[in-house]
Amino acid sequence: MVFKRMMQAMGVGGPSVETVLANPNCRPGGYLEGQVHVMGGDHAVDIEYVAVGLMTRVEVESGDSEYNTDQEFHRQRLTGSFKLDAGARHDIPFRFDVPWETPITEVYGQHLHGMTMGLRTELEVARAVDKGDLDAVAVHPLPAQERILDAFLRLGFRFSRADVERGRVYGVQQTLPFYQEIEFYPPAQYASGINQLEVTFIPTPHNLQVVLEIDKRGGLFTEGHDAFGRFDVDYHSVDQVDWTAQLNGWLQQSAQRRGFF
Repeated sequence: MVFKRMMQAMGVGGPSVETVLANPNCRPGGYLEGQVHVMGGDHAVDIEYVAVGLMTRVEVESGDSEYNTDQEFHRQRLTGSFKLDAGARHDIPFRFDVPWETPITEVYGQHLHGMTMGLRTELEVARAVDKGDLDAVAVHPLPAQERILDAFLRLGFRFSRADVERGRVYGVQQTLPFYQEIEFYPPAQYASGINQLEVTFIPTPHNLQVVLEIDKRGGLFTEGHDAFGRFDVDYHSVDQVDWTAQLNGWLQQSAQRRGFF
């Protein structure tokens, strides 16, 4: 599958750039491959560098307000400086490493509502930087992530939406300045006590860190509150665990211990 995007750099008559991804689908810890084609305009120019960066939409809390911003979280410079003659073409093959903590955007072939992910090509000419539009990238879950998500679906939970929030998760190994929350609606047996369930995945090269947050449904005279659970998933033994039973047991114990029902 080939994905293309053209941008005209530095105005009329300047160089243009075509970014071609061999496949826009990837997984955390994987890679994207492609080529950047830089085509010369009507005059020679000195290119300072060509770079690509992976970006996502991040929710930021600031005081009593919230806002969304596009944040680049991994960048790769593809070239140093070079001269591009008028009408010439310079091809730049690349292999872009996708960070392990990259949020996922697709589950079972469906786009996660609320997620934005893309690769942006950047070109600098004469100290003027041209940043092109995002080329959409689809990040699919790791097999371990799929097993956990599948277990929740088997328990009757339904996808609501996902977002990425700036900040750090307590008690986990985290390198990026944000984390993803995937929200679920509860099934009937939990709906009386749980408003929603939020799942955060923070993969490492060695294991998958999973953080669960239960938003308790408040009553007429009581306020709802959050409960947290955390566990690690070993990539090598993930298929040896009945995750539906494990998660159901944790939810039942957590609900009883905190008086959700």
